[in-house]
This record gives sequence, C-alpha cells and structure tokens, in this order.
Amino acid sequence: MKKITQDAGRKSLGEFAPDFAHFNDDILFGENWNNPDIDLKTRCIITVVALMSSGITDSSLKYHLQNAKANGVTKKEIAAVVTHVGFYAGWPKAWAVFNMAKEVWAEESAEDAMAAHASQMIFPIGAPNDGFKQYFSGKSYLAPISKEQVGIFNVTFEPGCRNNWHIHHAAKGGGQILICVAGRGYYREWGKDAVEMKPGDCINIPAGVKHWHGAAKDSWFSHLAIEVPSENGSNEWLEPVAEEEYKKLP
Repeated sequence: MKKITQDAGRKSLGEFAPDFAHFNDDILFGENWNNPDIDLKTRCIITVVALMSSGITDSSLKYHLQNAKANGVTKKEIAAVVTHVGFYAGWPKAWAVFNMAKEVWAEESAEDAMAAHASQMIFPIGAPNDGFKQYFSGKSYLAPISKEQVGIFNVTFEPGCRNNWHIHHAAKGGGQILICVAGRGYYREWGKDAVEMKPGDCINIPAGVKHWHGAAKDSWFSHLAIEVPSENGSNEWLEPVAEEEYKKLP
C-alpha cells in the first residue's frame, strides 16, 4: 500500500495552531490513513460518506473526492455511493455532492480510467498487445507473469475489446485457464450463452473448444491466461465476434 503523506496542516496552521497541524498531518494522515487494516479505496469511500452525512461540502470534500478518484473509485462507483447514502443522509446533501463529483470526474480520460483499473489489481497491465492486435476488436495489453514451467500472462482489455473466436488445439492435454483479476468481462463458448466474469471467477477451457473472451462494453477487464501444458499445442484464430451479438450483452 502506498504511503499517504500530508503537510496541509503545517502550511495553513503551522504557526497559529502547531498542535492541530501535528495531529492533522502526523496522526490523522500519517498514522490513521496508513493503517493497512482498510485499503485506501475503501477508506476514501468511507471518508466521502462521512463528510456527506455531516453536510460538509466545502473544499475538504472536493479534496477527498479527488483522492477517491486517484485511488481507483470510478465514476459509476461514486454515483452509486452518493445515491445510496442520499436515502439515509438526505437528498439535498446528495445533490450537493453530485455537483462537486461531476467536476472531479468530468475530465476522466482513457488514461485516467486505465490508471484506475490498474490500481485495482496487483499485476501490471503491461505493454500494448501489438503482436496479436489483428485478432482483437479494440485495444488489449499483455504482461508476462511467468514464462517458466507454465505460461501465465495478464491480459487487459479496454472497454468493448474482445478477441476473435479461437480454438486451442493439442494432441494431448492443452487448453487454457482464465482467472479474472479486475473489471468485468465475458467468456463464451460456441453454441452456449456468454458467462460474465468478475474478479475471482475462473474459467477452464478444454482443448478443441471454440470460444472468445473480452471486456464488457462499459468496463476495463483483466484476466490471467494460464497455458495448460500440452503436446503439439497450437492456437487457431477464427472470425471476429459479430457486433450485433456482442451488443446484446449487458
């Protein structure tokens, strides 16, 4: 977990109220915010909820909304949090927070969304998957995790990206295992319904099965792709997933 530091107390009140500045910078942020019992993303959400419930919608709330965004809270997540708390803390408070949150998340670029996604997992996103880009609809990224004994790669898909239909062939053994590590995506076998994948979900793909996998329309998606040892293994890349078929998925 990255180290949280703060010097706002000393900058603003170092001479006027040095004790308060010390408590703010060294205790609240220096110790409490660095307590590993709660991850930073959860701590940011709790702080926003506490300020909203107290009716505090000044610059301190904006700082903590920015902090929440920097620590991986997405636009959809903050909207869901503020809506939920609005039922308990008051509708006018929700309006006030939304007006500020809209500013904080207004200029969220593809790079911001990618960084937020990366903050949700321990594996790197890696480099653009240029060697296989002809088999993907959209941008994907590849990070080798292990190339010894068993090949393990972290594959990341931008929203809407998916690979073509393909088959893992093998004379013996073979196939692939997918483990979702961040975001939301899908796996689909030929002739079957698509299976939604969320963090922790595992898919076992036998050799010889035609399938595809990729991100949901509105979410980045990363999975570990584990190559099952095989004899005479190979991949057969086939046609892209039909756009009308993909668009039907939620």
